[in-house]
Amino acid sequence: MGGPYGAAAGAALYAVQHGKKFLAAIAVLLMLPVLFVLMLPSLIFGGLTSSGSAGQPILNDNAAIVQNTNNIAFAVNQILGEGITDAEARIAQDFATTGGDNYEVVNPYASDMSSNTNSFIAQYCAAKGETWDTISLADMQAVLRQGKSSLYSYTRTSETRTVEADDPNTPDVVETKEELWYIYTLQYNGEAYFADAVFHLTEAQKGLADDYAQNLSLFLGDGMFQYTEYSGATIPSLGNVRFTDGVTDVVYFNQLDQQYANKPYGTDNIGGYGCGPTSMSIVVSSLTDDIVDPVEMAEWAYKNGGWCSKSGSYHSLIPNAAKAWGLPVEGCTASEPQRILDALGSGKLVVAIMTKGHFTSGGHFIVLRGVKGGQILVADPASYKRSEKSWDLSIILNEASKRAGAGGPFWIIG
Repeated sequence: MGGPYGAAAGAALYAVQHGKKFLAAIAVLLMLPVLFVLMLPSLIFGGLTSSGSAGQPILNDNAAIVQNTNNIAFAVNQILGEGITDAEARIAQDFATTGGDNYEVVNPYASDMSSNTNSFIAQYCAAKGETWDTISLADMQAVLRQGKSSLYSYTRTSETRTVEADDPNTPDVVETKEELWYIYTLQYNGEAYFADAVFHLTEAQKGLADDYAQNLSLFLGDGMFQYTEYSGATIPSLGNVRFTDGVTDVVYFNQLDQQYANKPYGTDNIGGYGCGPTSMSIVVSSLTDDIVDPVEMAEWAYKNGGWCSKSGSYHSLIPNAAKAWGLPVEGCTASEPQRILDALGSGKLVVAIMTKGHFTSGGHFIVLRGVKGGQILVADPASYKRSEKSWDLSIILNEASKRAGAGGPFWIIG
């Protein structure tokens, strides 16, 4: 059979033909939707035959599935970031041979990594063939890293630019000179190129990979990667802002504030990727006696495994940071609205990971800070304007990530 169901059925047939000890696992798998269960077993579930053994989750443990898929997607996105770094190094080497005066790199992917993570995972698994038992995240990372120089190419143009050339001996005179500049524009080569250049897939394997990728679309994405459309433009410093219209007075920080936006978050910046640490700056500063600004929280997140290159923050940053500052924290789902309302009504704060909608075009952490007139008050670390509005709880529940890890998409803190 063709299509995603055919891929799943093919995997099941292969399992039956190539190992009796698979039979028990296949019987367990029938409890789960056929569309995704029999696909990419080791990556998604950490191995079929070891399911339920010591230290291994059972196959229908949704939390384990979500955490594994999140880990995979974050790892792939990090390698994509390494691919950009590799391309920039090749550009520097190329410029050194030109004799030009200066160069500029145009990176269209600075705030949004252009890739289909599902395709990379699917191509990797399709390439394994009969060595399916060697599938692992570590092995996939190694293969991708070997081919990271194939991820991005670049185009090169040149132009003459007039630039200031001030003479210190004549400070009142504006002088100029002409320089030869080279402009390099990064180009993402695409998953199809990677299938040929790195995985060397046959046409049959490419078809299988397409089927796998369709299945994976059920699981990956959905708010995992947080980024703000940030071109380097900041907002004027907000100063000391407190919201006092909820049960708890909330100290507000904005990641785009000129005090913080261009400060580092790992090798990224707070303005583009720092909604996670900025949200936790709001929470910690509001619920403890310690005022922690986004720069300090971003540094803590980086040192303690919360930062993920070009992806924002691992979802685990939220509970880990809360615990580090001695704050009680509990995960909560969108099916528990009363818990959220009760928590806010008692003065607790709730961090939420949002997907595409009113708050973001991708993924974004915000803080729910209170209830007023039946509406939810928020502290959006990327928008003071949205933080002044009241929101229907239904909007927040509907746009919260369906596949959040680390106990989310809501974390009740306090």
